Amino acid sequence: MGVRQWIVVILMILLNALDGFDVLSSAFASPGISKEWGIERSELGVMLSAELVGMGFGSVILGSAADKYGRKITMLICLVVMAIGMWMAHDAQSLWPLTTWRFITGLGIGGMLAATNAVVAETTSKASRSLAMALYVIGYPIGGVVGGFAAQSWLLVDYDWRAVFLFGAIVTAVMIPLVVLLVPETPAFYAARRPVDALAKINKSLRALQQAAIDALPEIRQEGPKPKVTDILSKPGLRKVTWLLAFGYMFHTLTFYYILKFAVQIVADSGFSQPEAASTLTYANIGGAVGGAIFGFALKKWDIKGPTIAMLFLGVVAVAWFGTGHDTLGQWRFAGFLTMFCLNAAIVGYYAAFARGFPAYARATGTGFVLGVGRAGAAGSPIIAGFLFDALGKSELLTVSLIMCFGSIMGAVLLWILPIRDADQDIMAAEKAA
Repeated sequence: MGVRQWIVVILMILLNALDGFDVLSSAFASPGISKEWGIERSELGVMLSAELVGMGFGSVILGSAADKYGRKITMLICLVVMAIGMWMAHDAQSLWPLTTWRFITGLGIGGMLAATNAVVAETTSKASRSLAMALYVIGYPIGGVVGGFAAQSWLLVDYDWRAVFLFGAIVTAVMIPLVVLLVPETPAFYAARRPVDALAKINKSLRALQQAAIDALPEIRQEGPKPKVTDILSKPGLRKVTWLLAFGYMFHTLTFYYILKFAVQIVADSGFSQPEAASTLTYANIGGAVGGAIFGFALKKWDIKGPTIAMLFLGVVAVAWFGTGHDTLGQWRFAGFLTMFCLNAAIVGYYAAFARGFPAYARATGTGFVLGVGRAGAAGSPIIAGFLFDALGKSELLTVSLIMCFGSIMGAVLLWILPIRDADQDIMAAEKAA
């Protein structure tokens, strides 16, 4: 791993951090929105889920675009969509226009996640890939941490909830020229797509990454079926991996986003101010970053499956403890830290499985499809939690929390039966045998 490769990885971490802030911006703003417009938790839950629904569509639609047209151009399109969505959200005058713009922002975030995941996998060495992927994943909670500190100490103190979205729009726009100047298209994309002058384009990418050029590309066997991105749903082995990853991730996000989306509102309803409640989510994201980083180093020593299942069950315990309620702000902060420490570590495990389970020619498509299906759980999480609170009452925090824990339990079960193999190595072995 050269310096130039790590620069690309760092930029992907920053883009993931941007995604993390953009997603959580509505959670930071939710107490102010609820107070200004006088909306119930069920209505608030619909708004909070809007960008998650958009992320589902964006992951599938723009994820496949990254495999067809390129990782870099897809990331640039997503940044433009996100910047426009955040800018328009800050100017919304009622709930439904705000919900619409949050959905549009989610389209860009979903496509961004699929493309950046592929870039990290394809610009890193095999030995450093798990660590780089873990660092990439913890960018998401780091974005929440930075955004949380900005919200609680500045934006929500000196301004109102609209400033949170405006801040996100400005930072998103700043990232566009950085991607243009510093991120090359990946060699793996050109090797998989074989465009005109593929060798020259691959060597240009390799030079940008400060790697040695190659003299020729391996020949593509003409006999037999050619690989297609649709193989993730048509080839028996890949199909099984795709669906188990998709539904396992979907169930886990049901629990994961319950904390991310409702923690601020729960703490605010227990008697704390908006900046104080926002600080709980900041500490939760610190826990997510720390847990993800430690777990990433652990994956260099252990395999993916066992440690990830362990963190899923520890996350269930932590969410249940969060649901018991707490008296002091320090206790709420620690509860948030602990829940996301475990839950985001499990997310790192899933992302490592994405990078290993899909071959290069369909990596962004496979990742995008899994993320798209997964967003059903993410989008459903605040809606389900909102209706549970309305039906059972705000005092039934523990009951609601225990119900929402079901997602991570199912995620652990599906991961247990998942065969985790290196798809690229399997393809190379098959071609060598042929």
